[in-house]
Amino acid sequence: MKILTGNDLLTGLVTWWDGQGWSPHVDDAVDVGEEAETILAREEAARRVNASYAIEATRDEAGKVRPAHIKDRVRALGPTVRPDLTLKPAEPEALNWVI
Repeated sequence: MKILTGNDLLTGLVTWWDGQGWSPHVDDAVDVGEEAETILAREEAARRVNASYAIEATRDEAGKVRPAHIKDRVRALGPTVRPDLTLKPAEPEALNWVI
């Protein structure tokens, strides 16, 4: 599947395209297929997102989205040096998801 990511223009937070807007949670990301470039151009022009790009990802049976590249998995989780500050602090196995 192909998903979109970027940074929120106001806060700088990592965001993921959810089909209608941008979410801070990678599991909200939707498969954009061949529409990636069209959506990216529209969203960049509207100044809702900065440095956006399309990436490959997979969705497991539980609905969890996992970016294909480690860089984007780190972006999805948050700081790896302080697990208590990640987007999933209550999940002790969250850092294993990155690798």
